[in-house]
Amino acid sequence: MQIVYRYGIYPSREQEQKMFHTLKLCRHLYNAALEQRETCYHQRGRSLSYTSQQNELPGMKKELPEYEEIQSQVLQDALRRLDDAFKRFFSGLAGYPHYKDRDHYTSFSYPQVDNVKNTFSRPGYIYLSKIGFIKMKVHREFPAKAISRVNVKYHGGKWYANLTTETPQAEPVEHATKAVGIDRGINHFAALSDGTFIDNPRYFRKMEKKLAKEQRKLSRKKKGSKNRGKAKAKVVKVHAKIANQRRDFLHKASAQIVKNYDIIVMEDLTIKNMIRNHKLAKSIQDAGWGEFGNYIEYKSLHQGKRHVLVDPKGTSQTCLCGAHVPKDLSTRVHECPVCGLVMDRDLVSAKLILERGLAVIA
Repeated sequence: MQIVYRYGIYPSREQEQKMFHTLKLCRHLYNAALEQRETCYHQRGRSLSYTSQQNELPGMKKELPEYEEIQSQVLQDALRRLDDAFKRFFSGLAGYPHYKDRDHYTSFSYPQVDNVKNTFSRPGYIYLSKIGFIKMKVHREFPAKAISRVNVKYHGGKWYANLTTETPQAEPVEHATKAVGIDRGINHFAALSDGTFIDNPRYFRKMEKKLAKEQRKLSRKKKGSKNRGKAKAKVVKVHAKIANQRRDFLHKASAQIVKNYDIIVMEDLTIKNMIRNHKLAKSIQDAGWGEFGNYIEYKSLHQGKRHVLVDPKGTSQTCLCGAHVPKDLSTRVHECPVCGLVMDRDLVSAKLILERGLAVIA
């Protein structure tokens, strides 16, 4: 089981220049390797493998000495990304790999980490080969000896270090008794079967006017100009702030739920199909339903809790007594004509989800 720890890093001006230079050279290598694969396929009818391209790196460094400034494993990882992109394409999981511009190649990775001697030998710093020790804000502890990979990413005008660790799955909690059903919604972000409601922060909605203002400024700038680049960076920063706020909220909400309950039941929603409804797409994406489900799942595995997915069909149109009670999205109160139950519709759904989950376990 993989867990990624994310921290902000603060390079000096000289270090930042080296990091941007690393991104540039890795991007050029990625694009050149993609072109080489395409040329080979057109000429020979078959593409190159990762191994054959990786074996050419020593010769390339002799021809292009600037690549000597980049750690070998970082260059190998750029080629491995391309190889993984082709594997996903041939598996039907993604489209054909594209050439990358600087806006779409924003990270480089060290696939192997020397934890003891270098990388984390100075508290509050991370060592990146060929770059040096960089200040890192460690806002929570991480298992330094278990870190197997370091990814360095530039996003929204800031640098981040993503530390990957392989963690064994925790043993299941004994005598799991506390169970909860969760209904994800738009009016409330989530309703829990015990009567707890989590408010929807609506980060995108709150920043929508500011984002539209920056996008209008961007649209008026001349393409290729420095002012357009500056305006584009401002738009990216607004998007990054929204994403960071949402991610922080989802992590805190999911952590609290996994901490408080032993069995967590959720609907097995197909988010990709739901966002085809243009009236709901923006609200669903702003709430981050998919990310929330992923966070609940991996944190449950990490802590030995049980995460159960159930069929979502009819959870919003059925009463606890089993009667069919149809209602549209504007109707926020469930009123059953059969048993007389009057309750918030999201709470009824959460209780139904819990019942289905417990039936699956039984």
